[in-house]
Amino acid sequence: MKKLKPHYVLTQSQRNGVFALAAVIVLVLLGIVLLPSFFTKPVFADENLEKLRMQVDSLRRIDSIEKVKRQQKIYPFNPNFISDYKGYTLGMTPEEIDRLHAFRAEGKWINSSADFKRVTKVPDSIFLKIAPFFKFPDWVVQKQKKNAEKSSTKVKLSYADKADLNKVTQADLQNISGVGEVLSLRIIRYRNKLGGFVDDIQLKDIYGLKTATRIKIIEKFTVKSGVKPQKINLNTASVLDLVEVVYFDYELARAIVTYRKLHEGIQDFEELTKIEGFPAYKLDRIKLYLAIEK
Repeated sequence: MKKLKPHYVLTQSQRNGVFALAAVIVLVLLGIVLLPSFFTKPVFADENLEKLRMQVDSLRRIDSIEKVKRQQKIYPFNPNFISDYKGYTLGMTPEEIDRLHAFRAEGKWINSSADFKRVTKVPDSIFLKIAPFFKFPDWVVQKQKKNAEKSSTKVKLSYADKADLNKVTQADLQNISGVGEVLSLRIIRYRNKLGGFVDDIQLKDIYGLKTATRIKIIEKFTVKSGVKPQKINLNTASVLDLVEVVYFDYELARAIVTYRKLHEGIQDFEELTKIEGFPAYKLDRIKLYLAIEK
């Protein structure tokens, strides 16, 4: 029987050497695979990061714009002299500001709110916020009044001969020159919102209703019926009481109560115009619902 040769057995040091060599080979292979990624620019990742950075910057700019608008208190101004910065703070776009500047560059003037909207093409959301602050020269205002007087009906009806503004129909209103389907519907809807007009001057609240047309309406119609509101005492009313006034929201009602507490009461209606955010141009209508009593 042939004897088998004994197997060669590695010593401890040889085994350690084999393990060390295997470890070196593994590290080299890993280096070949991983090292290029450290020296290659991760284009896709960088592009995503750049897009994210731009989005964040954009959001910051929007937030900054909104903060400026909230902090910017609007004072009466002539819309003919709106600068780029002024237009920006009012919420106008560069295109709308450019249209105004191009119109003025032709030597033309904005002489009414309607002119401003027609020239700039600002949306209603912006127009309704800034139009009440337009301040035109006295000669422009006087001219508008004269035109309104000329265009008004010559024959004046007495109170008894006028129809009740709280009962007229949309068709009745459309018989007035300058009142179409849209305006007549706005008047009816606003009357319903109020629960009935308290006074003819509330027609001033109708968007798009020109002074001359409003004069024509009240020459034929006037408030005769309807429930007269119980006036709210400014010096005792709560925030919830004041919110019942159609012209007030919660924030404005709270501001009025806070002002009253700080000044230990309100002496006259003109004081209300000192409150930030108070719609001073509507004071004549607001007074219909308020009283000042000690």
